[in-house]
Amino acid sequence: MGGAEAVGSEPRIVVLRALPGVGDLLCAVPALRALRAVYPRAEITLSGLPSSTWFVARYPNLVDELLVVDGVAGLPEVRPHPPAAVRFLQRAQSRRFDLGLQIHGSGIVTNPLLTLFGARDQVTARLPGHWLPPGTSIDYLTEVPEIGRNLAVVGAAGCPPAGFELDLPVTDDELQTAARLIHEARLAGGRFACLHPGASRQDRRWPAPWFARVGDHLVGCGLRVVITGSTDEAGLVRAVAGMMHGEAIDLAGRTGLGVLAALYQQARLVVTNDTGASHVADAVRVPSIVVIASAEPDRWAPLDRYLHRVVTGDPPSAWPDVYAVVTAIDEHLERWPGTDCGRAPQDA
Repeated sequence: MGGAEAVGSEPRIVVLRALPGVGDLLCAVPALRALRAVYPRAEITLSGLPSSTWFVARYPNLVDELLVVDGVAGLPEVRPHPPAAVRFLQRAQSRRFDLGLQIHGSGIVTNPLLTLFGARDQVTARLPGHWLPPGTSIDYLTEVPEIGRNLAVVGAAGCPPAGFELDLPVTDDELQTAARLIHEARLAGGRFACLHPGASRQDRRWPAPWFARVGDHLVGCGLRVVITGSTDEAGLVRAVAGMMHGEAIDLAGRTGLGVLAALYQQARLVVTNDTGASHVADAVRVPSIVVIASAEPDRWAPLDRYLHRVVTGDPPSAWPDVYAVVTAIDEHLERWPGTDCGRAPQDA
């Protein structure tokens, strides 16, 4: 079993997870929480992409700094550049880590990369039949949610779970910005639902016309409809709003991560693709409908299936139709009073 026992100082630990998405990083929170519970005074470094800066800033209780992966080959989001890779590995080795943890994935690329960091001990996950790195290496779990995969690695390092739930800290400024948006849109009282039709990958976007039909159904339930998205998704948000017969409030580009979380906290329901917004809804405990078309629908889905309803097609890699999503919305809202839903969907 792995572990960190620094001599004369607190242990230095590096966690390799060079994935780009908000959800990719939020799903690492339970594992990092478990690690911090066992090593409360350790210096914990996240080795990830430049886009991970927000995560280190938002979770200072879990991570102390970011070591940006640069130049290495084999990672889709990193441009190979041998001189930059050499400099990056020199930086990593100069840190003299006591423990390295690979919670990036199956380890085909990242286990050799972590080994080159030169940590005194390391814990990894690997696919059977692939290279066995030094230290402790467990089987890469293919039938469990992403949160469970990450917890398995830190568990092998001697860090039992300290909770499976996500959390997302929100600043006072973000709370105030969300409150201002709610006031300006006359959303006070929580009788609104949020649609999030975007996703970083096109293959994770349920069709926009179908989101519009869901929006109209929510209007028929007596809820106002807010459509959220990044600045890059503004065109998609406008398209969904334009296809609706009822009124929709377009907040594309006006809700950073913390503001989005604060907004969702006040909503009755969130309907989203399999994307970062689903994990934000999970983190703030707002009921949600997550529309997924994936061969692994359970990998990224929220763990709490009472609060969060996952809707897939048949087979799961196909999109569900509008009727399936609207039916799930009605059944879901029946659990919370205050809407006109709970009836068979009309014209869906």
